[in-house]
Amino acid sequence: MTELQERWDRLAYWIGPYLGAEGAVTISDYGVPDGIGYSAETLLFTANVPTAAGDRAQRLVLRGETPDPAVYPAQVDDIDVEIEIQHRIMSTLAASTGIPVAPIIGADLTDEAIGTPFFVMAFVDGVVPPVDPPYPAAGFFAEATPEQRHTMVANGLQVMADVHAVDWRGVGLDWLAPAGVEPTLRRQLDLWSAYAERELRGRVHPDMERALAILRADLPEPSAPTLCWGDPRLGNIIWQDFACASVTDWEAAAIAPAELDLGWWLMFDRSCHEAAGIDRPEGEPTREEQVALYEQAAGREVGDTFVYELLAAYRYSAIVVRIMNRWVERQMMAPDHDIWLHNPAADCLHQLLEG
Repeated sequence: MTELQERWDRLAYWIGPYLGAEGAVTISDYGVPDGIGYSAETLLFTANVPTAAGDRAQRLVLRGETPDPAVYPAQVDDIDVEIEIQHRIMSTLAASTGIPVAPIIGADLTDEAIGTPFFVMAFVDGVVPPVDPPYPAAGFFAEATPEQRHTMVANGLQVMADVHAVDWRGVGLDWLAPAGVEPTLRRQLDLWSAYAERELRGRVHPDMERALAILRADLPEPSAPTLCWGDPRLGNIIWQDFACASVTDWEAAAIAPAELDLGWWLMFDRSCHEAAGIDRPEGEPTREEQVALYEQAAGREVGDTFVYELLAAYRYSAIVVRIMNRWVERQMMAPDHDIWLHNPAADCLHQLLEG
C-alpha cells in the first residue's frame, strides 16, 4: 500500500461518523483543484457513504497543513498554524454571521488522524477566476457580458464590506487581536516589515525599501479595526451566476482597519490589469469606480487609497520572497535565482512607486 493510499484510508475511517455512515466509507475521485494558492494543501475527493437508504456519494474538500512554515506572518504569537486559523474563522462565520462560507464537516487539528492538522468541508459548486492567465484575459469573466462583469465586481466588494461589518468582538474573534496590542495598520506594517526582513535574509530589494520608507512616514490610521479577510480578491470567491456562493482562503485574516483589505483588493486588481499589460474589459469597473462601490457598500468614504495599495504591494512582494525561499528549500529552484526580485508582485510595487 502506498503512503498516499494509506492516508486516504485513514481519512475514510475517520470521516465515517461525521457523515452518518452505517458501514465503511470509501474515497474516490481525489485530486488537486486548478488555480490553488501556496499555503495550505487543498484536495478534492468523493466520499462514498453507506446508509440504510443506500449508498450516497458526497463531494468534499480537505484543507491540510503542510510541513513548511506558514506563508503569512502570525497575527497571534501562539497561533501560527494556518489550518487552525481558517477552521476557527470559518466555523465562527458560519455559526454567527451571514458571510457565505463552505460548511465544515469535521476537523482534527492534531496530526493523529492522517498525519497533519486538517479539516474537511462541503464542496461548493461554482467557478473561480484564474490568476494564470489573469481573469480579464481568459475564462468566464473575460467571456461575460459587460453587465455581468460589473455585477460580479460590485458583488465582491459588497461581500468584502459585509466581512468588515462583522462584530468581531461579539462573535468571538477577539483572539485574532492579542491582548495589550492595538490592532492598527502600524502594527500590520511592523509585522510585515519584520517578516520581509527575515525572508530577504540580507538581500536588498530596492523597491521594498522605498515603499517601507514611505509607509513608515505616511501610513495613517483611517478607521476603527474590523475583521479583515486578509486575501480579498475575485479569485478567492466561488461564483454562481456572478453572485458569491462562498468566500475562501482565510489564513491571512487579521483584526485591523478595513483599508488593509481594500488596499489588497485594489492592488490585486492592478496586478491583473496594468501591471500585467492587460486592458480592462468593457463593463469592469475601474479602480476609482471600485472604491466608490466599496464606499457605498460600507457606508463611509475612504479618501485617497494610494498608501493602502502600496502597503498591499509591499506585503505581496514579501510573500513572493517567502514562497521562493520555500522552493529553494524544497530543491525546486536554484539558490542563486533572481525571481525573488523580478516577479509580478514586484512589478506591481514598482508601478505604484513610479506612478
